[in-house]
Amino acid sequence: MNREDLLLSAARPSRYLGTEVNASRKGEETKIHFALAFPDAYEVGMSHLGIQILYSLLNGLPDVACERCFAPWPDMEQLLRKHRLPLASLESQRPLSAFDIIGFSLQYELSYTNVLNMLELGGIPIRRENRGENSPLV
Repeated sequence: MNREDLLLSAARPSRYLGTEVNASRKGEETKIHFALAFPDAYEVGMSHLGIQILYSLLNGLPDVACERCFAPWPDMEQLLRKHRLPLASLESQRPLSAFDIIGFSLQYELSYTNVLNMLELGGIPIRRENRGENSPLV
């Protein structure tokens, strides 16, 4: 099953599309691919002003392509696990494991376990010592 088919099974597929006005779409030619991750649902993260500011600042740098990733809702998490698809960014659907850097915005303690879940869903070992030299910097 591909991502497009997967979205048809999700309760709110627009959470995973990244088609908002002013969404940044830089190409593969950028030197640094940065995943800005928010360990909560899309609706919570998009209402957070800090994420908007960081996204704009990072994409304002000429050598950085910043893309967003949010914790999937339980229905999407189940679909990703069932079909063995990695958690990916909104803008390009790039798997988290394919980024150079992943930065998490931690707003409250209850979201810390979501960070671990997002890393696992993204195909990134939770423990640093289990990551290879090609793994993203977290």
